[in-house]
Amino acid sequence: MRHPQLTLSALVVATLFGAASAQAGVSAAEAAKLKGELTPVGAEKAGNKDGTIPEWTGGLTTPTPGFKNGGRRPDPFANEKPTLQITAKNMDQHADKLTEGVKALLKKYPESFRLDVYKTHRSAAAPQWLYDNTFQNATRASVVESGGGPVVKDAFGGYPFPIPKTGTEVMLNAQVRWRGDSWNQVSTGYQVTADGRAVLVQKVSVDNIAPYYFKEGSVDKFDGRYWVVRVNLQGPAIRAGEALVGHLATDESKTAAWTYLVGQRRVRKIPNACCDTPHPPSAGLLTFDEVEVQNGRLDRFDWKLVGKKEMYIPYNSNRIMVPSKDSDIIGPKHLNPDHVRWELHRVWVVEANLKPGQRHTSPKTRYYVDEDSWWPVLAERWDSNGQLWRVPFSIPVAMPDIPAQIGTVWGAYDLTTGTYLATELFNEQKEQYKLVSPRFKDDYFSSESLGGEGVR
Repeated sequence: MRHPQLTLSALVVATLFGAASAQAGVSAAEAAKLKGELTPVGAEKAGNKDGTIPEWTGGLTTPTPGFKNGGRRPDPFANEKPTLQITAKNMDQHADKLTEGVKALLKKYPESFRLDVYKTHRSAAAPQWLYDNTFQNATRASVVESGGGPVVKDAFGGYPFPIPKTGTEVMLNAQVRWRGDSWNQVSTGYQVTADGRAVLVQKVSVDNIAPYYFKEGSVDKFDGRYWVVRVNLQGPAIRAGEALVGHLATDESKTAAWTYLVGQRRVRKIPNACCDTPHPPSAGLLTFDEVEVQNGRLDRFDWKLVGKKEMYIPYNSNRIMVPSKDSDIIGPKHLNPDHVRWELHRVWVVEANLKPGQRHTSPKTRYYVDEDSWWPVLAERWDSNGQLWRVPFSIPVAMPDIPAQIGTVWGAYDLTTGTYLATELFNEQKEQYKLVSPRFKDDYFSSESLGGEGVR
């Protein structure tokens, strides 16, 4: 496969640093760019030469009038119309701005899959205190090796590597992507079979905290857990009552997960909650490292920074949350393109290649990480025969009340079987990504609490 064409700046980065070990922070002079030519989280502040990507001016921080926390999220760009439509017929004209996975989907489903491209809005934003912490992290953070692979050292409360030099640093930024510090989601997920049938695989209530972003915390106090999650399954009926708790740590050798098994009425520790282990809440249809496109430990792969590139990606797609029925979103072959908004943005391109002596069902994966939010929005995975196999995706939406650009509907297309999985649909729920204050208590996420509350 041919790599995406690199920009000049990305070529310099890739040539100088390649697979070199990460160094401890950048110089104060380089960090100063975060207060000038770069945004506070490290993106290029200026727009592109063509004017198709605008300048970042602070993002979207004002909620749509009438919005209430936990309520249905409106589309701030509802009145806009597509400026371009990309189909199998004209994809060659735009090939340099399409991922290999998107091209494969256009070719596989030429009559139905398309990209409705809209005006680009650089709406990603974060609180000022996160920007301040990111600036401090820039000169002090480093990467060290642990039993679970590369680990961020001396960073807290912001992106550790806003001016990344390696693919590992890009992925470690994505690992701690901002999404709030305590929130709840009630959503559904479906497997769509090759013959177009949508099968409910989960209805879940998910409670979350992000200790890495606790404002009262610090580098010295941080216990290493960047995301703690509790998943309570409410359906389908055969799985109702199941639950899972996960403690994700920057040192992935300390990441742990437990599941409550209804039939046994027991809590069991998941022995290997990482990598290509099947992910229980998705009924085992996706792997742990495909959650929200990329998740978890990095030790099995070499992470090559391919560069930065302008590409069409899902973005500001609040329109996907507007319909009141899941069936409006779930199409027989892919998500309904009427409800997916695409925009032109700059993304970091990182390629993961399996290290010698390691095993994984996908020995090669390419990731596309948004420069403004550090959210991994698209990927493509190859199988052991070198065939393009799966296309993971995450659909970001603007959430100015947080403020953030946060992935909602996520899943993966299987190009071999013609099936796909899409989860975290909020369409039939009264609440859509609710911030929780005061925060969930820590003991709510213990394995003991999981067992005490598990019911059939």
